[in-house]
Amino acid sequence: MIELQEGMLPEVEQRNPYAVVAITKHGVQIGRKLQQTFAASDLYYMSKFEQGDEGEKHIQLFTGTVRLLLPTLFKQYKGLILIISLGAVVRMIAPILQDKKTDPGVVVIDDRGENVISVLSGHLGGANELTHEVAAALGANPIITTASDVQKTIPVDLFGARFGWVWDSADKLTPVSASVVNEEHVAIVQEAGERDWWMRDTPMPEQIKIYPSTQAAIAAQPHATLLITDRLIKPEEEVLLENGVIYRPKSVVLGMGCNRGTSVEEIEQLIDETLAELKLSKKSVKALCTIDLKKDEMCFIELTKKYDWEFVTYTPAQLNEINFPSPSETVFKYTGAYGVSEPAAMRYAQVESLVLTKKKSGNATISVARLVF
Repeated sequence: MIELQEGMLPEVEQRNPYAVVAITKHGVQIGRKLQQTFAASDLYYMSKFEQGDEGEKHIQLFTGTVRLLLPTLFKQYKGLILIISLGAVVRMIAPILQDKKTDPGVVVIDDRGENVISVLSGHLGGANELTHEVAAALGANPIITTASDVQKTIPVDLFGARFGWVWDSADKLTPVSASVVNEEHVAIVQEAGERDWWMRDTPMPEQIKIYPSTQAAIAAQPHATLLITDRLIKPEEEVLLENGVIYRPKSVVLGMGCNRGTSVEEIEQLIDETLAELKLSKKSVKALCTIDLKKDEMCFIELTKKYDWEFVTYTPAQLNEINFPSPSETVFKYTGAYGVSEPAAMRYAQVESLVLTKKKSGNATISVARLVF
């Protein structure tokens, strides 16, 4: 809990480059929704709106006036996303403005989540790009009031943020961003994830080129690379990462079943071993799916909370609607479904085939599907 008092700078835990702040009931709902899709953000809201899951979701609660919180956030974050009225924001940030070269980008969202407004540091601070990304994440209207939104390019640190894409590492964000800004040859290779990431009404800059494979990108010898994939990188591809960023889209679906009382450690070990065998990244897992008989299974509940994965359960009837590889009369006898892990993964991913059909290990079974975008 952050207690805000006059004359004292509060201590906050910064985990990501952007801070989301809400002070109303509706604002909190918008902030929580945004945190689910905008992975690069930390969420702050007033303690009177506490819902009980703030600790596990790394949400920071505060008491007192938000005016006393902003100076600290202003210094520590690259951008602030404030679900507060525009007039109030202007009054609160006016005394702490320093210089357009150093001030963070500031974006305001109205209390209905309909409009996202670029307020401060539109170009240098990246607020214009942030406005576009946040608006896309919320399905809101981006409002840019600067005379010309000149960049019309890819913000490297925000790329795919509205879809929940996460970086493998932030080490190369700065040099890759420099390559984009300096209009150097930048290669994009996309193997997974949402395809509608270019939001502009103008063509992509000619120096940013899309390649069909990592091999093609390597042959082109770009200055920088944006690699969008859910798989682990091969040694011969690492040359692209000398000045490159890997983005992990949420494209992997786990279907699982287990004996009652199976430990979370056993489940996680099975997942880790399976993903390693398939050469898929754990950061790309979107959901863990099972039968509704397991909706209270603590190993699944704890693990999905730990990694912020969706936890989805289906009735036996829903699972039996799926045409999956290995139905079992024995499983049907005990659960009413002819299978669990296979049809659960296939139903969620809406696919007709699996990356891994079914693997049994100890007290659990696992199947793996990939979302098609």
